[in-house]
Amino acid sequence: MTDQVETTEERRTDQINLSAVAASKVKSLLEQEGRDDLALRISVQPGGCSGLRYQLFFDERTLDGDVVTDFDGVSVVVDRMSVPYLNGAQIDFVDSIEKQGFTIDNPNATGSCACGDSFH
Repeated sequence: MTDQVETTEERRTDQINLSAVAASKVKSLLEQEGRDDLALRISVQPGGCSGLRYQLFFDERTLDGDVVTDFDGVSVVVDRMSVPYLNGAQIDFVDSIEKQGFTIDNPNATGSCACGDSFH
């Protein structure tokens, strides 16, 4: 009989959270680019059906007021205007037949549009 061990990651409510799977995917993408000087920037911008949408991209800049958090060697940067919208949010990476990509589970989002591309 094999014991199955379930691992849970600590989810902080005072900052953004990046799962181990997402951190591994970010590292892999950075290795493919041959860049180790980039951070994953996550921000909230006006747009979409529900009023706000997420932006995830690699950035070499750090701006005044940015909150930088390290997740297993991956720097995640959030601008000061986006911090209140993203505190407690969990960034994960899904790789399945139905979907592949980064997902955001955000306890601050009170609703989203039908396509799931934006939130409020």
